[in-house]
Amino acid sequence: MSKTIKVALVGAGAFGIKHLDGIRNIDGVEVVSVIGRELEKTREVAKQYGIAHVGTDLAESLALRELDAVILCTPTQMHADQSIACLKAGKHVQVEIPLADTLKGAEEVAALQQSTGLVAMVGHTRRFNPSHQWVHNKIEAGEFNIQQMDVQTYFFRRTNMNALGQPRSWTDHLLWHHAAHTVDLFAYQAGSPIVQANAIQGPIHPNLGIAMDMSIQLRAANGAICTLSLSFNNDGPLGTFFRYIGDTGTYIARYDDLFNGKEEQIDVSQVAVSMNGIELQDREFFAAIREDREPNSSVAKVLPCYQVLHQLEQQLNAA
Repeated sequence: MSKTIKVALVGAGAFGIKHLDGIRNIDGVEVVSVIGRELEKTREVAKQYGIAHVGTDLAESLALRELDAVILCTPTQMHADQSIACLKAGKHVQVEIPLADTLKGAEEVAALQQSTGLVAMVGHTRRFNPSHQWVHNKIEAGEFNIQQMDVQTYFFRRTNMNALGQPRSWTDHLLWHHAAHTVDLFAYQAGSPIVQANAIQGPIHPNLGIAMDMSIQLRAANGAICTLSLSFNNDGPLGTFFRYIGDTGTYIARYDDLFNGKEEQIDVSQVAVSMNGIELQDREFFAAIREDREPNSSVAKVLPCYQVLHQLEQQLNAA
């Protein structure tokens, strides 16, 4: 494909804005439609980014004849159904993490992608952050092997608020959203499938109906292990922090930045064309469309993550 890729952004909230900012730096791509829950707020976003078409329903974007692809930044519970709608309409789709909140939903998207041959990719951003790419390159070169990953995913989110401090229309989830990042990244970096997974969780919040604290242990077939701690109760430094403990060093990744075990920063500015993981994720999506190939973090490649999440959910429900 040599022509300009015409894309719709569905979900004009905090994460949708991050995608719009990233796409501004990518040649040969034009956002032609933006869809949001609240029309007036969506119109403001469209005006700011020079987007012609505005609506409140995915179907309005899918009806545009010139549309090639869709990026979904909508509530988790909508991801599988909306991904299926995009593929059925003949559109390439990138859906923000998680692909689904059930294994059944994830498998349905994967099956449809296989039958259509369209590009279907999931926003497993950690595969694209320069920090994690730097570590991955070391692993691929045979210079580093993971013995253990220690990961902390901490937020202060006792009400339904998004990253901009605005009210959400849906409830976030530690297992199906935030754990998905680490479960997938661990198997990807270890280069080995997860063969053992255990989880425990804290009390269920009386209003939100979800566990606010969770602990997960993973073991890969090659013997590498991972410990993941998650909380929505943490009133302190926020975000996800990864400690890679390996046979030749220790590395600490904080989003796009990387440090060694002595807290000395490592220059990762030459790893990729950008220091923005979301932009790099979008670049991979559009490159896969142009080159007619499977992208990194395709639905098929991340499906094992959702199989593990399903196993962990079954454990938690039985406890």
